[in-house]
Amino acid sequence: MNTRQLYYEDSHLRQFTAAVTACAETDRGWEVTLDATAFYPEGGGQACDLGILGTAAVLDVRERGEDILHLCDSPLAVGTEVTGIIDWDRRFDQMQQHSGEHILSGLIHGELGWHNVGFHVGAEFLEVDFDGPISWDRAMDLERRVNEAVWQDLPIRCWYPTAEELPAVGYRTKKALPWPVRVVEVPGFDKCACCGVHVKRTGEIGIVKIISVQKFHQGTRLQMLCGKRAYGYLAAVYRQNQQVSQAFSAKPLETAAAAARMNEALNAEKFRAGGLEKRVFACIAESYANRGDTLRFEPGLSSAGVRDLADAIAAVCGGTAAVFSGEDGAYQVCLVNKGGDVKALGTAMNKALNGRGGGKPGYFQGSVKAARGEIENFFAARWE
Repeated sequence: MNTRQLYYEDSHLRQFTAAVTACAETDRGWEVTLDATAFYPEGGGQACDLGILGTAAVLDVRERGEDILHLCDSPLAVGTEVTGIIDWDRRFDQMQQHSGEHILSGLIHGELGWHNVGFHVGAEFLEVDFDGPISWDRAMDLERRVNEAVWQDLPIRCWYPTAEELPAVGYRTKKALPWPVRVVEVPGFDKCACCGVHVKRTGEIGIVKIISVQKFHQGTRLQMLCGKRAYGYLAAVYRQNQQVSQAFSAKPLETAAAAARMNEALNAEKFRAGGLEKRVFACIAESYANRGDTLRFEPGLSSAGVRDLADAIAAVCGGTAAVFSGEDGAYQVCLVNKGGDVKALGTAMNKALNGRGGGKPGYFQGSVKAARGEIENFFAARWE
């Protein structure tokens, strides 16, 4: 590597001075190389560092062969010395996420035998994919133990074993790697081949929180948060729960039970309201007994209510019941004929009234985008 990798020598180095060895203009900006850098290039699921290099903003950092390229928004003179300043909040966040993931992946591999087959630090969550099943309960037990490792404030060691030492190191890896191999070790929890940058001690991770456990292909995808991200997420969840607590007049740790009681009460009210609605529909239907084809506008109905009212009217009217509910210009509709076929009527209605929907011979349900007058004129012409 032509560029000295200061980020491996000290992962907490925030500012450095180096000489510009090359600067080339591209369609994205200027690619600058240095004789040494603390800017970590993107790799292994960890995002690159950003920051300032001399008078230029660093927009991206990548490896190319033996060099590390800094994509900058303005040129830097070759041969000059420049000061680099790392966006420390971004770097420390990345290190917290990556170091927390190592502990979790090490535990899962050691106890379940599953390999980490995918790792990505996204803008919101850290996602880790494993090649085997993990239950929610098991994940919660693992989360507790990862945090215990954090609280022990263990030293994290990053080093290159010699060619003679490497076979005896016993590190975690998805495939055989040629020497040299960089190994990252969390004592008692993980020893893994890794090119990323990490915190110096586990206590810097702060906290680890698993957010979701999902079946993914033949294995499991975990979404998790570490450090400041985890704190921010949990603080936001607590603020939400405070509002729920106030709404339910329940203590913060009793909101789930209060929500369950509210759901039971709402279900009881829905059942009662459904019964009353059916009685109202029966009364409406009686007024259309033996009147033949019937058009009815009824405000405030759900799609199920539109269907139920059309069904009730069709049972007594002796023809087709067409029920519409909505606002002028946008209606839900249901056509029902107990002994006939409304398919042709529904197709014609869709064409004439900008409608969508379908059904079976005696039943059609959908929506139209038309004014009430247009609807009335359409059915008047069909039912003359």
